[in-house]
Amino acid sequence: MEIALFLKSSPYSGGDAATALSLAGAALEAGHKVTLIASGDGIYCFLKEQKAKGVPNAGERFGELMKKGLRAYL
Repeated sequence: MEIALFLKSSPYSGGDAATALSLAGAALEAGHKVTLIASGDGIYCFLKEQKAKGVPNAGERFGELMKKGLRAYL
């Protein structure tokens, strides 16, 4: 099965990025193909060298998922 996610929220303004990370990670682990489309503020989830304090670094986590097969379009 192929799953598509659409992310338009900034990485630390709420739970949308964390939810997208969790869903994408679980789907990849289950053997599904996952495509994520980031638009608007969602593209900030892919910036390198973010200085996140007290929360997981979205850029690093999305990068890890991309190494596992996540296809991301900005």
